[in-house]
Amino acid sequence: MPRMLDVSDEVRAEIGDEEADRLLVGDDAPRSYDCTSCRTPGDPENERTSTVLFVGEETAVLAFAHAACIPSQVVSVSEEQLQGAVRSITGDSPAAPEGTAAPQNVPGGQAVLGITSGLVLIGGELHPALVVEPTAPIARPGSDGPGDDFLPLLIEQGFIPVTDTSELPTLLGGWSVLLAAGQLHAVLQPGAEGGGQVAWWQAHQALSVTEGWRTAVNKTQRVLVYAAPVGSIGQQPREDLLRDALDKAAAAGKLVAAAMPLAGTSGA
Repeated sequence: MPRMLDVSDEVRAEIGDEEADRLLVGDDAPRSYDCTSCRTPGDPENERTSTVLFVGEETAVLAFAHAACIPSQVVSVSEEQLQGAVRSITGDSPAAPEGTAAPQNVPGGQAVLGITSGLVLIGGELHPALVVEPTAPIARPGSDGPGDDFLPLLIEQGFIPVTDTSELPTLLGGWSVLLAAGQLHAVLQPGAEGGGQVAWWQAHQALSVTEGWRTAVNKTQRVLVYAAPVGSIGQQPREDLLRDALDKAAAAGKLVAAAMPLAGTSGA
């Protein structure tokens, strides 16, 4: 019996018609899988399943996901990201503690970006959120001054200043959040001159998120990304304290935000 497998045109173009057809008739498809997005079991014979192809510089890995979690797509990632995703998918990578920040060097700078995951209540609904805060002031590329241009740079990219955290941020075109094997791997931004997406932030080690966070993102298919200058938010041990810190940063004019779809989705 043909499996309920979805192979998108872009995945077919990468793996070839022969392999795509073998997947569709069940020859190379798994009897069961752990969804690469929500990490819960899936059955390609009884529920719609997406093929997700992660492509690095030298390696490509085919994974499977519930169609309700993420559509069939090709996700371009760095080779380092891909190897991290492989370790996560195969269970060889130890999970980072939930709620901890995973910093990444900012190209050309000395600061690192810390990211914390949490749930934000807006309009009576829980939304998956990421809060980004550098460990030092971010200077504009090419400048040598002591100023902090982190928020102005993000506003130029399309982030919107937040004055009221009870309002949903608007969707930012071309940006997305890469969630693979139920863990956070990267925040992606548009490449130069219309090229493919590149990592704006990339985890050294995949960042675990809570089951509640994954449930929320599978429902909304979007992640709210908040950003604030160094010293504005801090590491908050509870989500209510994190919300309080976001409220204070917004009141002080030190918070920007954007909504982003999961990597490869249109967000429509």
